[in-house]
Amino acid sequence: MSIANDIQQLHARMREWRQHLHRFPETAFEETQTAQFIADKLSSFGLEVHQGLGTTGVVATLSAGNGDRKIALRADMDALFIQERNTFAHKSRHDGKMHACGHDGHSAMLLGAACYLAEHRNFNGTVYFIFQPAEEGRAGARQMIDDGLFEQFPADCVFGLHNFPDIPPGHFAVKPGAMMASFDCFEIIIAGQATHAAMPHLGNDAIVASAQLITALQTIVSRTVNPADPAVVSITQIHAGNTWNALPESVVLRGTVRCFSGAVQKTIADKITRLVNAICEGFGVSAQIRFNPENPGYPVTFNAEAETNLALQAAVAVAGEDCVDRQPVASMGSEDFAFMLQEKPGCYAWIGNGSSENSCLLHNPHYDFNDEILPVGTAYWVKLVETALR
Repeated sequence: MSIANDIQQLHARMREWRQHLHRFPETAFEETQTAQFIADKLSSFGLEVHQGLGTTGVVATLSAGNGDRKIALRADMDALFIQERNTFAHKSRHDGKMHACGHDGHSAMLLGAACYLAEHRNFNGTVYFIFQPAEEGRAGARQMIDDGLFEQFPADCVFGLHNFPDIPPGHFAVKPGAMMASFDCFEIIIAGQATHAAMPHLGNDAIVASAQLITALQTIVSRTVNPADPAVVSITQIHAGNTWNALPESVVLRGTVRCFSGAVQKTIADKITRLVNAICEGFGVSAQIRFNPENPGYPVTFNAEAETNLALQAAVAVAGEDCVDRQPVASMGSEDFAFMLQEKPGCYAWIGNGSSENSCLLHNPHYDFNDEILPVGTAYWVKLVETALR
């Protein structure tokens, strides 16, 4: 690893920041204490700080030299509604909430980069440090954009970095094109005729119709989508009935769709609609379908060629060629950083968090960010700025 001594010396401070954020997790659009902690640190480094975009977002500005090129670096800062099962001293003190995806580490690494760059300023241009709320299913990136993020902070390009279990610690993985899948939710409400369970012929059984529908939905990927196009349709919730001896009046199904192209998104949505209508008509029940009923779906996280080359240069400079995977398998997980990549060319990279046997997988109640990679992530951000803004 090629990491400046001054970044290594920041390690203890970054660990302290990260573990503080882990102890006090806040979920989507409620990151008030988190945002203030981050804003106070940025102000202490001498950066110009703006708060309030996307409700709780924080953006800091740092300029050096006389260059007119501007880049944005983004970290997410929200936690999840998960009850932490760890026992270490920095475990969550907020019941039912925890940093189970490493956003505490992402924020600490970007703070470290801001601290180092403010002191050394070995670049020519402007850097915007974006600390984004509500990545976990609430589209905080979209909210910041709608509130004028790129009008107020007109970056030429934007970059994101996320930890990834089961990539060796401190290694990087990044490629041009799709890195993360799109994300859509759907809700299907099937309405039948309630009746006594011993007299099913007197009603219309919404449960039987829903069972047929669940099975049919699993044929979409295997029989409608081109086998060369990765896609997933998953039913994640079933709600129906509250007693042993009655057929309920309705069934609610909820699920998610993941894929890597807008055309496949549309194909799947159309096929869901047709299957729901046909099966429910056949069973004499009615149905209501809603796509993304609570939040906008996430588009595909798609990396631009030129910006990915910059990210690769920075990753190789920090970790070495042997520690950079240039052809990672794209993840069926999703990221609302994709909204920023729709507005600006950019790149989203992964940094290895180490074996999941020790740190567990993302969104797991035993997960914890690997503090040993904090200097590596910070060095990547610094090298990226120095490379893009020579």
